[in-house]
Amino acid sequence: SFTGIGDEKALQILQKVSTAFDIPTVTDIHDVSDADKAAGYVDVLQIPAFLVRQTDLVVAAAKTGKTVNLKKGQFMSAESMQHAVKKVTDSGNDKVMITDRGTMFGYQDMIVDFRGIPIMKRYATTVLDITHSLQQPNQSSGVTGGRPEMIETIARAGIATGVDGLFLETHFDPESAKSDGANMLHLDLLEPLLRNLAALRKVVNTL
Repeated sequence: SFTGIGDEKALQILQKVSTAFDIPTVTDIHDVSDADKAAGYVDVLQIPAFLVRQTDLVVAAAKTGKTVNLKKGQFMSAESMQHAVKKVTDSGNDKVMITDRGTMFGYQDMIVDFRGIPIMKRYATTVLDITHSLQQPNQSSGVTGGRPEMIETIARAGIATGVDGLFLETHFDPESAKSDGANMLHLDLLEPLLRNLAALRKVVNTL
């Protein structure tokens, strides 16, 4: 699997994007030593789902003062995320958010348990990662599959449940993407989807 173009080069690209478009940027970190380095380039440090119980990593991210995005482990309950959030706030940083990226459903599929959204919102701003939630891991081919045709359905359900934000991956040609192409949204479909979801959010907010 493709693992990137090198930390320094990638971080410089993210910094250029942030400057050019005046938008915040986010990147995963995987090791304690990554925290300070990445904090010099991006606005949000993201703790990957498989690493969210690694206390040293979470604390290192928190101590940079940057916003910390904690991705809920596919193996974790919504309630258990309060402990990860507490590690950030106990480090003197209240800029923390949770992202739900689905829960394992057997060995080769994932689901979103929408009951967890209001629970996690008690602890921090909560985002729904639509595309990773539609992954189908552990396929016999050795490559993770996905259900991109369900993106709009999961996104609408997230809005109806009251998520604070949405995360999704998009690409102008998902089949040629270096990673996660099987669950990406085609770039041409992004704007109409966002307009649809914004309209739905307005309705939900009136209820």
